[in-house]
Parts: sequence; C-alpha cells; structure tokens
Amino acid sequence: MNDHPKHQQAVVPAESSSPGELLKELLAIAREAAAAGAAVLAERGTGRIAADTKSAAGDWVTDFDRRAEIAVREVIVAARPNDEISGEEYGKTVPENPTGYRWSIDPLDGTANFVRGIVYYCTSVAVCGPDPRATGAEIWLAGAVNAPVLGTEYHASAGGGAWLNSRGHGSHSNQHTDAGATHTLRLHGGDRAEAGKLLATGFGYDAERRQFQVGALLGLMPGYANVRRLGSAALDLCLVADGTLDAYAEYGTQEYDWAAGALIAEEAGIPVLRPVGYPGWQGAGFLDFQALPDSPQ
Repeated sequence: MNDHPKHQQAVVPAESSSPGELLKELLAIAREAAAAGAAVLAERGTGRIAADTKSAAGDWVTDFDRRAEIAVREVIVAARPNDEISGEEYGKTVPENPTGYRWSIDPLDGTANFVRGIVYYCTSVAVCGPDPRATGAEIWLAGAVNAPVLGTEYHASAGGGAWLNSRGHGSHSNQHTDAGATHTLRLHGGDRAEAGKLLATGFGYDAERRQFQVGALLGLMPGYANVRRLGSAALDLCLVADGTLDAYAEYGTQEYDWAAGALIAEEAGIPVLRPVGYPGWQGAGFLDFQALPDSPQ
C-alpha cells in the first residue's frame, strides 16, 4: 500500500432544518424524475422480457432501460435545461452554458432481475453540485430511488435526512392497511447490536473480477451471519439505510449505481464509502473500509 488513501470515507452531513430552496427544488425534481422512470418500468407485464447483451453474458439492456432514461431526462431538462446529465444508456449531455450541477441516472438498476421477473429493480436519480450551505465544494445534493413493484420510494437531500415512502402492500408497509395508502418514515439505519447481521454484495460479469469479489467477500463475512445478493446496488444501499440489511460492500460499481443510494444511506446516519475512480469499492454500514483489499489489477 502507498501513502495515498485508497478509499474515501464520506462524512455524514449535519442535519439542517432549512436546507434551502435550492435543495428543496433539486429533491423535488429528483423524485419526479425517478417516478417518471419507475412508471415506465411499471408497464412490465408477465413473463420474461426481451433483452440485448451489452458487455458480457448477463449484462443486459432492454427497451425499458432506454425508455425509462428518456422519461427521466425529460423531467430534468424541463426543470433545469442547463444542468449536465450523465445516464447509463445515453451517456453524458453537457449544455452550452452549464450551471455546475450534474445529474446521474440509472434508469433501471437491476436489469437482470427485471428481465427474469425478480422484483428488486428500480430507477435511481441523483444530482451533485456546489454545497449551498458551506464552502461550495462539490457534494451530492439530492437523490431518489423508486422501486415500482416493491411500492417504495427512498429519497434524501444533503442535511435533510433520508426518507421512505411506501405504498399499500409494499415490502415495508403494514399488510392490513389500505392498499392505496402511502406511509412516510424517516430512516436511521439498523441496530448495530442486533444479532444475525446480514451483509449484501454484488458480483461483476468479468470472470477475473468475480473471482476477486468472491475472495474479498470471505474476508468481510466475520461478524455477519449470512450474505444477500439482491442484484441492485441502489436498493442494497437503501435497505442498509432502512435497517433491512446491516451493511453492503461491492467492488466495481459505476457512479449511477450508487449516486442516489449512497446519499440516502449517508443521510440515514450510515457510514458510506464512495469509490475513488473506477473500479473501486462502494460500501455502506459499520465496516472497516480500510480493510477492503486492493484492486486485483
């Protein structure tokens, strides 16, 4: 190891009762955009969905991915036409007179789940830019993750806390309540002293990277009763934020995978690790981030 930190541990922002009109505006746009993408995903019928292979077997893209990203972009451009946008399917869009704010979009996080009819998939939208509360250093300002089949919407803004809206019989709703009701809960993570802790992770498509990930997982397992691999980094992070999972760590995620979910976990009071460059480690929970192994390259 050299003297330079291989990981960057985020500092949980201090709460603020008045994050400012800009933060409110950005959060409202993020939520509307994520809902627009999720509405496209909700059109999915039964059976398996046709998909094209991108970089490797199992790395799929569908027409739903593309249409959902278009829907997300339309909401953002209508509200803030001079913001930069980075999306998984359509790359980076830089306006002629950029504002210094940039949106990161994953229109369908969990495409393999979506194709096979597994319910853990979502639309993730987040925005970064100058911190309006302090020095102007670039931070993640607002984000939303919307999982249509689960009936859950997670969202957060810098200093404004993390929140879960659940509808009807979604996974976090009371099964005896009205199916059309919406319940709002502020998130504070799970109980650090709870027995039977669950660690979440994910695996890449490249065989060499996957071998590294499996080996690294063995080193992370002490202190955890079991591991879960749900197939959506954004939802893994949100489930750590709401206490369903205790920690999450994955090597090789892209920015659009973690942009919103990391902010949501951070605002729930969870320690968060964002990758420094690509590929790198993404994590959330009370893990020893510095103990994560170096890159296999």
